[in-house]
Amino acid sequence: MRLATWNVNSVKARLPRLLSWLDETKPDVVCLQETKCRADRFPAGDVAELGYETAAHGDGRWNGVAVLSRVGIEDVSNGFPGEPVYEGETDAEGAGGEGVQAKLSEPVLLAPEARAIGATCGGIRVWSLYAPNGRTPESAHYRYKLEWFAALRDALAAELSPETPLMATGDYNVAPTDDDVWDPSVFAGSTHVTPAERRALAELRDIGLHDVVPTPMKGPHPYTYWD
Repeated sequence: MRLATWNVNSVKARLPRLLSWLDETKPDVVCLQETKCRADRFPAGDVAELGYETAAHGDGRWNGVAVLSRVGIEDVSNGFPGEPVYEGETDAEGAGGEGVQAKLSEPVLLAPEARAIGATCGGIRVWSLYAPNGRTPESAHYRYKLEWFAALRDALAAELSPETPLMATGDYNVAPTDDDVWDPSVFAGSTHVTPAERRALAELRDIGLHDVVPTPMKGPHPYTYWD
């Protein structure tokens, strides 16, 4: 099986590129993150013309995930058991940025963000994951990020089975080591590189998962950057 993962940063904006890439490379399974698209508005018909079934999870805001498969899609899970809810920043923590919600005086029923979707494709359990950013170490979003990783670890541990291989792909928003960022000094005091985040990612490996691309690596790194 050939499996690919891509933070597409708006599936509608990237649709022509996505379709041409699917037609050229023909992976069996594709995991997409940051689709920024409601599930019922995902361009499933366009990818179906290339032989892909779609499982999409999104609310049309800044997140959204999907799995495309040419080898079948079964047992779809929108989110995972125990997935936490982000309740927003307090006034003291400040507002602004991705998905911030000011806390209201009256209680509001919130649902987990669309950051995870699982499906069984060709006998392999596949997850497309878009981890919270964390914003700053002082932010409520950072605490939410660590809670999200802890719940993900427990959910994936419960699914691990010798009978069904498992792949957990996506955008983890964590640099495992200093070798994974272009200049460690630039990231000092910011998220993605803190010990707690790196420990949360390591704890996923501790349940029996392994990096497909281990780090640090010798020679050129297979990473991309943009401004």
